Amino acid sequence: MSTRPRFGQNVLRLETTDSTMREAAEWAERNAPEGTLVVAEEQTAGRGRLGRGWVSERGVGIYASLILRPAVAPVQSTLLTLVMGLGVARGLGEAAGMQCDLRWPNDVLLNDKKCCGILLEMSAENDRVRYAIAGFGINVNQAAMPEELESIATSLRIETGCEYVREVVLDAVLRHAERYYEMFLARGAAPIISAFSRASSYARGRRVVVENGAVRSMGTTVGLDSSGLLLLEHEDGRVEPILAGSVRPRRARSETAG
Repeated sequence: MSTRPRFGQNVLRLETTDSTMREAAEWAERNAPEGTLVVAEEQTAGRGRLGRGWVSERGVGIYASLILRPAVAPVQSTLLTLVMGLGVARGLGEAAGMQCDLRWPNDVLLNDKKCCGILLEMSAENDRVRYAIAGFGINVNQAAMPEELESIATSLRIETGCEYVREVVLDAVLRHAERYYEMFLARGAAPIISAFSRASSYARGRRVVVENGAVRSMGTTVGLDSSGLLLLEHEDGRVEPILAGSVRPRRARSETAG
Protein backbone atom coordinates (compact mmCIF):
# COMPACT_ATOMS: atom_id res chain seq x y z
CA MET A 1 0.00 0.00 0.00
CA SER A 2 1.44 3.39 -0.99
CA THR A 3 2.40 5.88 1.72
CA ARG A 4 2.31 8.80 -0.74
CA PRO A 5 0.07 11.75 0.03
CA ARG A 6 -3.19 11.41 -1.82
CA PHE A 7 -3.35 13.67 -4.89
CA GLY A 8 -5.24 16.76 -3.87
CA GLN A 9 -4.98 16.13 -0.13
CA ASN A 10 -3.35 19.57 0.16
CA VAL A 11 -5.21 22.15 -1.93
CA LEU A 12 -4.59 25.84 -2.53
CA ARG A 13 -7.83 27.36 -3.85
CA LEU A 14 -7.67 30.69 -5.66
CA GLU A 15 -10.39 32.91 -7.03
CA THR A 16 -8.14 34.40 -9.73
CA THR A 17 -4.54 33.88 -10.78
CA ASP A 18 -2.51 34.47 -13.88
CA SER A 19 -1.45 30.80 -13.99
CA THR A 20 -1.83 27.84 -11.64
CA MET A 21 1.43 26.53 -13.14
CA ARG A 22 3.33 29.52 -11.78
CA GLU A 23 1.63 29.27 -8.40
CA ALA A 24 2.36 25.55 -8.12
CA ALA A 25 6.02 26.04 -9.07
CA GLU A 26 6.40 28.64 -6.33
CA TRP A 27 4.88 26.24 -3.81
CA ALA A 28 7.12 23.43 -5.05
CA GLU A 29 10.17 25.63 -4.46
CA ARG A 30 8.91 26.09 -0.89
CA ASN A 31 8.93 22.29 -0.46
CA ALA A 32 5.19 21.76 -0.70
CA PRO A 33 4.53 17.99 -0.53
CA GLU A 34 3.88 15.83 -3.53
CA GLY A 35 0.23 15.79 -4.44
CA THR A 36 -0.32 19.44 -3.55
CA LEU A 37 -2.92 20.90 -5.91
CA VAL A 38 -3.39 24.52 -6.95
CA VAL A 39 -6.84 25.16 -8.40
CA ALA A 40 -8.37 28.44 -9.56
CA GLU A 41 -11.81 29.66 -10.53
CA GLU A 42 -10.23 31.75 -13.25
CA GLN A 43 -6.84 32.19 -14.96
CA THR A 44 -5.93 35.43 -16.67
CA ALA A 45 -2.91 33.98 -18.50
CA GLY A 46 -3.49 30.24 -18.68
CA ARG A 47 -0.80 28.39 -20.62
CA GLY A 48 -0.83 25.46 -23.01
CA ARG A 49 1.96 23.57 -24.76
CA LEU A 50 4.30 25.26 -27.25
CA GLY A 51 3.60 28.71 -25.82
CA ARG A 52 -0.12 28.69 -26.60
CA GLY A 53 -2.73 30.29 -24.35
CA TRP A 54 -5.57 28.43 -22.69
CA VAL A 55 -9.04 30.00 -22.44
CA SER A 56 -10.02 29.89 -18.75
CA GLU A 57 -13.60 31.13 -18.49
CA ARG A 58 -14.53 31.88 -14.90
CA GLY A 59 -16.48 29.32 -12.89
CA VAL A 60 -17.15 26.70 -15.56
CA GLY A 61 -13.91 24.77 -16.04
CA ILE A 62 -11.26 23.07 -13.96
CA TYR A 63 -7.94 24.95 -13.99
CA ALA A 64 -5.42 23.14 -11.82
CA SER A 65 -1.77 22.24 -11.38
CA LEU A 66 -0.41 19.30 -9.41
CA ILE A 67 3.02 19.03 -7.78
CA LEU A 68 4.83 15.74 -8.45
CA ARG A 69 8.16 14.60 -7.03
CA PRO A 70 8.96 11.37 -8.90
CA ALA A 71 12.33 9.67 -8.38
CA VAL A 72 12.95 9.41 -12.12
CA ALA A 73 15.32 10.85 -14.71
CA PRO A 74 14.29 13.97 -16.66
CA VAL A 75 14.17 11.97 -19.91
CA GLN A 76 11.10 10.20 -18.55
CA SER A 77 9.05 13.38 -18.40
CA THR A 78 7.03 12.42 -21.50
CA LEU A 79 5.69 9.46 -19.55
CA LEU A 80 4.37 11.78 -16.83
CA THR A 81 2.32 13.57 -19.48
CA LEU A 82 0.90 10.22 -20.63
CA VAL A 83 0.14 9.30 -17.01
CA MET A 84 -1.88 12.48 -16.53
CA GLY A 85 -3.67 12.01 -19.84
CA LEU A 86 -4.76 8.53 -18.83
CA GLY A 87 -5.96 9.81 -15.45
CA VAL A 88 -7.98 12.63 -16.99
CA ALA A 89 -9.50 10.38 -19.66
CA ARG A 90 -10.55 7.74 -17.15
CA GLY A 91 -11.82 10.35 -14.70
CA LEU A 92 -13.91 12.14 -17.31
CA GLY A 93 -15.20 8.82 -18.58
CA GLU A 94 -16.34 7.95 -15.06
CA ALA A 95 -17.91 11.35 -14.40
CA ALA A 96 -19.68 11.78 -17.73
CA GLY A 97 -20.16 8.22 -18.93
CA MET A 98 -18.42 8.96 -22.21
CA GLN A 99 -15.46 7.36 -23.95
CA CYS A 100 -12.53 9.77 -24.19
CA ASP A 101 -9.79 9.59 -26.80
CA LEU A 102 -6.16 10.59 -26.25
CA ARG A 103 -4.10 12.51 -28.80
CA TRP A 104 -0.38 12.23 -28.13
CA PRO A 105 1.04 13.65 -26.05
CA ASN A 106 -1.33 15.84 -24.07
CA ASP A 107 -4.87 16.22 -25.45
CA VAL A 108 -8.01 14.53 -24.15
CA LEU A 109 -10.78 14.43 -26.75
CA LEU A 110 -14.54 13.95 -26.78
CA ASN A 111 -16.07 13.23 -30.18
CA ASP A 112 -12.81 14.29 -31.86
CA LYS A 113 -12.77 17.68 -30.12
CA LYS A 114 -10.42 18.78 -27.36
CA CYS A 115 -11.90 19.00 -23.87
CA CYS A 116 -8.68 18.97 -21.87
CA GLY A 117 -5.09 20.01 -22.35
CA ILE A 118 -2.17 18.94 -20.17
CA LEU A 119 1.07 20.85 -19.63
CA LEU A 120 4.08 19.40 -17.85
CA GLU A 121 7.00 21.51 -16.65
CA MET A 122 9.81 20.39 -14.39
CA SER A 123 12.82 21.47 -12.43
CA ALA A 124 15.75 19.06 -12.73
CA GLU A 125 19.37 18.85 -11.71
CA ASN A 126 21.90 16.37 -13.03
CA ASP A 127 19.97 13.14 -13.65
CA ARG A 128 17.05 13.64 -11.32
CA VAL A 129 13.78 15.50 -11.32
CA ARG A 130 13.49 17.91 -8.38
CA TYR A 131 9.80 18.34 -9.05
CA ALA A 132 7.35 18.38 -11.93
CA ILE A 133 4.21 20.47 -12.31
CA ALA A 134 1.34 18.81 -14.16
CA GLY A 135 -1.15 21.43 -15.23
CA PHE A 136 -4.52 20.56 -16.70
CA GLY A 137 -7.42 22.60 -17.96
CA ILE A 138 -10.73 20.78 -18.37
CA ASN A 139 -13.75 22.22 -20.16
CA VAL A 140 -16.65 21.17 -17.95
CA ASN A 141 -19.73 23.41 -17.93
CA GLN A 142 -19.08 25.74 -20.87
CA ALA A 143 -22.37 26.07 -22.75
CA ALA A 144 -20.55 27.12 -25.93
CA MET A 145 -17.00 27.60 -27.11
CA PRO A 146 -15.62 30.81 -28.63
CA GLU A 147 -16.33 30.92 -32.36
CA GLU A 148 -12.67 30.48 -33.28
CA LEU A 149 -12.51 27.28 -31.21
CA GLU A 150 -15.91 25.66 -31.70
CA SER A 151 -14.71 23.38 -34.52
CA ILE A 152 -11.86 21.95 -32.45
CA ALA A 153 -12.84 22.29 -28.77
CA THR A 154 -15.75 21.14 -26.63
CA SER A 155 -16.90 20.65 -23.04
CA LEU A 156 -18.63 17.93 -21.06
CA ARG A 157 -21.80 20.03 -21.04
CA ILE A 158 -21.78 20.59 -24.79
CA GLU A 159 -21.36 16.88 -25.46
CA THR A 160 -23.87 15.55 -22.92
CA GLY A 161 -26.33 18.38 -22.32
CA CYS A 162 -25.73 18.05 -18.58
CA GLU A 163 -24.11 20.33 -16.02
CA TYR A 164 -21.56 18.78 -13.65
CA VAL A 165 -20.33 19.41 -10.13
CA ARG A 166 -16.73 20.31 -10.86
CA GLU A 167 -15.46 18.95 -7.54
CA VAL A 168 -16.87 15.52 -8.40
CA VAL A 169 -15.17 15.60 -11.80
CA LEU A 170 -11.89 16.75 -10.28
CA ASP A 171 -12.00 14.03 -7.61
CA ALA A 172 -12.46 11.34 -10.26
CA VAL A 173 -9.56 12.72 -12.31
CA LEU A 174 -7.22 12.84 -9.31
CA ARG A 175 -8.08 9.30 -8.19
CA HIS A 176 -7.36 7.81 -11.60
CA ALA A 177 -4.27 9.98 -12.16
CA GLU A 178 -2.81 8.81 -8.86
CA ARG A 179 -3.48 5.18 -9.77
CA TYR A 180 -1.58 5.48 -13.06
CA TYR A 181 1.19 7.47 -11.36
CA GLU A 182 1.68 4.76 -8.76
CA MET A 183 1.68 2.18 -11.55
CA PHE A 184 4.43 4.11 -13.34
CA LEU A 185 6.58 4.44 -10.21
CA ALA A 186 6.18 0.78 -9.30
CA ARG A 187 6.36 -0.89 -12.71
CA GLY A 188 8.02 1.57 -15.05
CA ALA A 189 7.11 2.74 -18.52
CA ALA A 190 5.74 -0.42 -20.12
CA PRO A 191 2.25 -0.56 -18.52
CA ILE A 192 1.73 3.17 -19.10
CA ILE A 193 2.69 2.90 -22.76
CA SER A 194 0.44 -0.13 -23.14
CA ALA A 195 -2.52 1.60 -21.47
CA PHE A 196 -2.06 4.78 -23.49
CA SER A 197 -1.82 2.82 -26.75
CA ARG A 198 -5.10 1.04 -25.99
CA ALA A 199 -6.86 4.28 -25.06
CA SER A 200 -5.63 6.38 -28.00
CA SER A 201 -6.85 6.18 -31.59
CA TYR A 202 -3.77 8.24 -32.50
CA ALA A 203 -1.17 5.80 -31.23
CA ARG A 204 -1.18 3.41 -34.17
CA GLY A 205 -2.49 3.34 -37.74
CA ARG A 206 -3.51 7.02 -37.87
CA ARG A 207 -2.53 9.28 -40.78
CA VAL A 208 -1.35 12.51 -39.16
CA VAL A 209 0.42 15.81 -39.67
CA VAL A 210 2.98 16.79 -37.03
CA GLU A 211 3.93 20.45 -36.75
CA ASN A 212 6.83 21.64 -34.60
CA GLY A 213 7.57 25.27 -35.32
CA ALA A 214 8.48 25.56 -39.00
CA VAL A 215 9.00 21.79 -39.34
CA ARG A 216 6.06 19.84 -40.72
CA SER A 217 5.99 16.05 -41.09
CA MET A 218 3.35 13.66 -42.38
CA GLY A 219 2.99 9.93 -42.04
CA THR A 220 1.23 7.11 -40.24
CA THR A 221 1.60 6.44 -36.53
CA VAL A 222 3.07 3.04 -35.67
CA GLY A 223 2.99 3.05 -31.85
CA LEU A 224 5.08 4.48 -29.04
CA ASP A 225 8.73 3.73 -28.27
CA SER A 226 10.04 2.67 -24.86
CA SER A 227 10.33 6.32 -23.78
CA GLY A 228 6.74 7.12 -24.69
CA LEU A 229 7.60 9.02 -27.88
CA LEU A 230 5.22 8.71 -30.80
CA LEU A 231 6.63 6.80 -33.79
CA LEU A 232 5.81 8.20 -37.24
CA GLU A 233 6.32 6.14 -40.37
CA HIS A 234 6.96 8.20 -43.50
CA GLU A 235 5.94 7.15 -47.00
CA ASP A 236 9.50 5.97 -47.71
CA GLY A 237 9.27 3.54 -44.78
CA ARG A 238 11.51 5.56 -42.48
CA VAL A 239 10.29 5.57 -38.85
CA GLU A 240 10.89 8.76 -36.86
CA PRO A 241 10.35 9.26 -33.12
CA ILE A 242 8.49 12.53 -32.50
CA LEU A 243 10.18 14.50 -29.74
CA ALA A 244 7.65 17.35 -29.66
CA GLY A 245 4.99 18.97 -31.78
CA SER A 246 1.29 19.22 -32.47
CA VAL A 247 -0.31 16.09 -33.88
CA ARG A 248 -3.38 16.51 -36.05
CA PRO A 249 -5.31 14.13 -38.31
CA ARG A 250 -4.33 14.31 -41.96
CA ARG A 251 -7.65 15.01 -43.59
CA ALA A 252 -6.82 15.86 -47.20
CA ARG A 253 -4.76 13.79 -49.60
CA SER A 254 -3.70 17.02 -51.29
CA GLU A 255 -1.70 18.07 -48.23
CA THR A 256 2.02 18.19 -48.87
CA ALA A 257 4.89 18.44 -46.44
CA GLY A 258 6.31 21.90 -45.89
